[in-house]
Amino acid sequence: MKKRYILFFALSAILTLAIWYGSKSVYLYATTDSQEIEKLSAVDYTAPSSFHITNADNDTTLEKVDKTLRSLFRREYLRGGMQVAISKNGKIVYNKGYGFSNIEDSIEMEPYNTMRIASASKLVTAVAIMHLVDQGKISLDQRVFGILGILNDEIYLTYKDKRITDVTVRQLLNHSGGWTTRWGDPMFMPHSIARQMGKKLPISMQDIIRFMLGKRMHFNPGSASIYCNFGYGILGEVIAKVTGMPYEDYVKSEILAPLGIYDMHIGYSFKNEALPYEVLYYEADSAACAMDYTNNDSIEWVRRAYGGTDIHTLGAAGGWVASASDLLKLTLAIDGFDDVKDILSKEAIDEMTHHDLGFDPLGWRSTKGDSTWYRSGTLAATTAMIARHPNNVNYVILMNTGNHRGPELATVVRLIMDGVIPPMELPDADLLLEDKRWQDRLSQK
Repeated sequence: MKKRYILFFALSAILTLAIWYGSKSVYLYATTDSQEIEKLSAVDYTAPSSFHITNADNDTTLEKVDKTLRSLFRREYLRGGMQVAISKNGKIVYNKGYGFSNIEDSIEMEPYNTMRIASASKLVTAVAIMHLVDQGKISLDQRVFGILGILNDEIYLTYKDKRITDVTVRQLLNHSGGWTTRWGDPMFMPHSIARQMGKKLPISMQDIIRFMLGKRMHFNPGSASIYCNFGYGILGEVIAKVTGMPYEDYVKSEILAPLGIYDMHIGYSFKNEALPYEVLYYEADSAACAMDYTNNDSIEWVRRAYGGTDIHTLGAAGGWVASASDLLKLTLAIDGFDDVKDILSKEAIDEMTHHDLGFDPLGWRSTKGDSTWYRSGTLAATTAMIARHPNNVNYVILMNTGNHRGPELATVVRLIMDGVIPPMELPDADLLLEDKRWQDRLSQK
């Protein structure tokens, strides 16, 4: 009897090892493609950093800009630092860091530091969508949900409101998809969603979509335009489905890498997850705290800038990390001017900047015909402003700090800098003269 038990356990051990080894082999075989994609990602746009401009590269000091920005920091009781990047006729003529990327260690802000850009990420997502439109891989009036929709995966085919099948790509881009924040913004309520879905934190974008599909829509899709982060979260999934690539990988390889932009990434939430060159973030002392979005066991209150927001899941709606110079490169490639070859067709750029009365433009926050276009972004300890002006002057301002104004700070920055930068005499310089990838772009006019 004893021998039988020994033989039984021996055979069981051999069988277990065989199953484990076979499973491992199948897993390795099945993940070969994904590992190749990761390898390509590292080689193509993670390892080779963007061309880095430093503070010392600015031969001329724009005293009026410097004075205005320093005054803004004092008057608004801001901490931390900021970057400004200015272009004229397709050339980046000024790019400077102010204040600190890290106050604790007295590390000054440099132009190559990166920081969160919040909702300015929506412009990046809109560019990716319009790039797919140019390629004929998607149409703006294509349905997103339902059997005939783009996201027709089984997990999305159960929904409470039949109007969901009317939602189009265009409506997600111009915030007319049918959702408001009447009951809260689903991109910022992970604890509530996890509790109602019976899931553990953290939740994914797929979880958020499935949660919202179980709710009634707030208005008929296409009937109004009400700002909606959730719609852009969906667009990230649309891009992934259409391209067969993760959203971030597609944007990096097809939009950013051709412009020599390698330092832009979807960010993370905690200090120990900081990306290369990424700054520290400084909220106002009076800023409210939030619950740790990863904590399942107990309520733990943290700073919104560090754990209160799931930056990575925010992704296509507000998760990108970038420098002002890299964002300005992207702006120059979609501004409709002839100085730099655009990465989108004229029709796509016109579509993005035209909007009907009462509806937002596509990706941009505000456009005025062929005049001025703006894209702002705000999160806790984050302020971003992208501006395109009709006299071939564009600028980007990023801050790793916030104050009591919240989202209004971006508007304050725009109103002040619009009175300073566009009309002033700018240096006759090209800070990207040694950036071969960018110079190749300039020669393709």
